[in-house]
Amino acid sequence: MGPISNAALSMVCFALNANMPYAPPLTSTLPPRQKLLQGAHIHCERRPFAERTQTMEDMKIAVLIDAENISSKYASIILQEASSMGNLIYKRIYGNWTTSTLNSWKKELLDNAIQPIQQYSNTVGKNSSDSALIIDAMDLLYQKRLDAFCIVSSDSDFTRLASRLRESEMFVLGMGEQKTPRAFISACNKFVYLDLLHKANTDAAKGKKAKCSRKKQGDQASARSAKSATGTISPKTEDPAKARNHSYEEKPSQHQPQIEQKTTVKQERDTHTEYEPADEDFNGLDIITVETVLREIAEEFSGDDGWILSSSLGARLARRLPDFDTRNFGFKKFVPFIESLSFFESKSVRESENSGVKTVYFRLIEE
Repeated sequence: MGPISNAALSMVCFALNANMPYAPPLTSTLPPRQKLLQGAHIHCERRPFAERTQTMEDMKIAVLIDAENISSKYASIILQEASSMGNLIYKRIYGNWTTSTLNSWKKELLDNAIQPIQQYSNTVGKNSSDSALIIDAMDLLYQKRLDAFCIVSSDSDFTRLASRLRESEMFVLGMGEQKTPRAFISACNKFVYLDLLHKANTDAAKGKKAKCSRKKQGDQASARSAKSATGTISPKTEDPAKARNHSYEEKPSQHQPQIEQKTTVKQERDTHTEYEPADEDFNGLDIITVETVLREIAEEFSGDDGWILSSSLGARLARRLPDFDTRNFGFKKFVPFIESLSFFESKSVRESENSGVKTVYFRLIEE
């Protein structure tokens, strides 16, 4: 049976009251589901987060950016990190677009289809975009269409907003620079340092450019060596003056293979260290804190034999330290990062003999 409108119910009630001396209330005869149709407001229950999404890639995300607090050079990193966790339903950026300070963002808005939200500064030296972002976030929350929010700012004013969203079973992804206060970082499920990722991408691009330059120099040197080898004249017919010239030109070719060999060693080393470790003046999460938390998790949640699953170790670490990211410490993956620590030993177990999937376990080394 399809849904019944309020107008149809009114007509039925009028007909029954006209032909019958007494008509019992329809509320007593309707099934429980149809009782919701009697009122003008129909309440919609929100399913728990575990039922709404089975995987991270299925999440519906709203990206809200504080343009007056974040540089436009992070635009591609913001969208790349957010899109890796789900579908970007809303992409909004807030600021006073009548000023010249946000001109660098205008090209990024067109290239990435980000919707700008205008908010005038009512008082000199004080922006109102933070309030506009918070109001829009609460409006989107009560629409009950989203599964996650991505708040991009280094301002602690959004700490209460992140906490409120998590209270409504929303996944909160925070993004900002290293100067972000710890309170806002802890209020998010996950936090990403944009300046560290930008530095890593810049260094990787410089490394690739230098590698191409070295390869080009090696190719040119090999070509010169081959040319000088084919241009060598027999000593019987060679003029003495030309012989001296040839011997002078052949000297670079004798040293060139050594330069090419050094370049090859450097290229092999670059392939293993695509990301460089974070600087010593890193203001965010330090390696000592990470090691301490890892020890606590391994001691608390390992099995009787001391082994703990790598996925379980990574998930519990992310819950305790929302801003943990292996890329900040020079690693692209979690397992190589743990294997680099001296106090962990690892083992790999195949699920079956014919399966290529391996499960990695870690255990603390007894000192």
